[in-house]
Amino acid sequence: MSGHDQLVLCLCELTRLLWKLLLPLLFLCVLLVAVLVLLVLSVRLWLQTNRNARRARDGGRPAVAFFHPYCNAGGGGERVLWCAIRALQNRYPDVNVVVYTGDYDVTGAQMTEGARRRFSVTLPRPVHFVFLRHRMLVEPGLWPHFTLLCQSVGSVFLGWEALAQYVPDLYVDSMGYAFTLPLFRYLGGCSVASYVHYPTISTDMLSVVRERNPRFNNADYISNNLFLSAVKVVYYCVFALLYGMAGSCCDIVMVNSSWTLDHILALWRSPNRTSVVYPPCDVTAFLDIALDDEEKEDRKSRTVVSIGQFRPEKDHRLQIRAFKRLVERRGEELGGLRLVLIGGCRNQEDEDRVLMLRGLCQELGVANRVEFKVNVTFEELKRELAGASIGLHTMWNEHFGIGVVECMAAGTIVLAHKSGGPKLDIVVPFEGGQTGFLAEDEGGYADAMDRILALPAAARLQIRRNARQSVARFSDQEFDACFLAAMEPLMGTLAR
Repeated sequence: MSGHDQLVLCLCELTRLLWKLLLPLLFLCVLLVAVLVLLVLSVRLWLQTNRNARRARDGGRPAVAFFHPYCNAGGGGERVLWCAIRALQNRYPDVNVVVYTGDYDVTGAQMTEGARRRFSVTLPRPVHFVFLRHRMLVEPGLWPHFTLLCQSVGSVFLGWEALAQYVPDLYVDSMGYAFTLPLFRYLGGCSVASYVHYPTISTDMLSVVRERNPRFNNADYISNNLFLSAVKVVYYCVFALLYGMAGSCCDIVMVNSSWTLDHILALWRSPNRTSVVYPPCDVTAFLDIALDDEEKEDRKSRTVVSIGQFRPEKDHRLQIRAFKRLVERRGEELGGLRLVLIGGCRNQEDEDRVLMLRGLCQELGVANRVEFKVNVTFEELKRELAGASIGLHTMWNEHFGIGVVECMAAGTIVLAHKSGGPKLDIVVPFEGGQTGFLAEDEGGYADAMDRILALPAAARLQIRRNARQSVARFSDQEFDACFLAAMEPLMGTLAR
């Protein structure tokens, strides 16, 4: 037998051996896939049975469910939720509205009463709450590393807890948990919509890591290390791909600003299903605050107010440091100058952050001029804005900025961050007139506040008038019209 024949014989024997080894493995893979498919079909059938039973109990009425694990928080996202529910209940009286929430330590009645007190939003009918026990799965504190990915995986498990308890006809993610969308669409068989306040990941976040800039979401030990920065860029790119795949299964996508729109179009690639729906700002509630009261104008020149949840990205530290510079700069002209920080605390982590901010005030020697007001009522918020001269906002790439709009409606001169929604949508010229100021860093904020306080009363009054007139496009009525128009294609299918 020649060498060639021996080689062929060896190859044939090797092939037979590999086939014997691979055949059981292949069979096992096919079996696992079949079992997985059967499991998915069984779960979907079970969920369909649950939906049919729920419909029978409700007399055939369709159900719209909002996924908002922190619905009892006091931020702008929560005001969007309650206004959206109110709009749907007014327009579709035969539709049941459900909220998935992790606030199981609060009753439903207390939450709707909180919406009335904090946001002046009264619902025409009761809402059904589904309480979730595992909200800690989406808490950033639980995941010190790979936080975005782990929170997203946690949101899928939290979404499953919600879906297993209540199967709606239409699912609305109103808090930015995009990875729950495929779960409800493909496993729950629901129509799905999303209101995006802020993309979970964005090209700006990638730029921060690529350029190795330290931020609240890019620790110093990463930004100072070339290898770790490269690893994080790869991680962000992979996550962005997965995020885009999850979001692309949405039937209807609503975004809250031009800035968010640009990022969502780039990631989710669904231009025909995406529209801008500005969040509802209760601008009419501030119209009774007089703009041309000379006595009040003199009093207003001594107060700077900040509105925003006590979260790290709101950058309250920058506000306090800039205010410290302002205090040093004005010297004997201080008078009753003070800074009032108004915001909501979602959890113990936020409350601890307030304590740290109080400590910073003590360290900088301005504690006697800085006041914290946590989880205030709407009426108290309104009183503070009525007596303020400057409305301060420092979040980099704020998705929109409801607090900014409220300041402008109340006649408070806004000083916001030169990025995101405030730059593109809110603090923009109105009929050629100035509506506010923008800044980027500690020195810029101090300069701008000093400049605002030094303005003649007539100049301040004109800016305030321009600002108030410009924010009419962010009213509750405008939100209701745009939100219902965006939801109409899906709501129309439920009604049939």
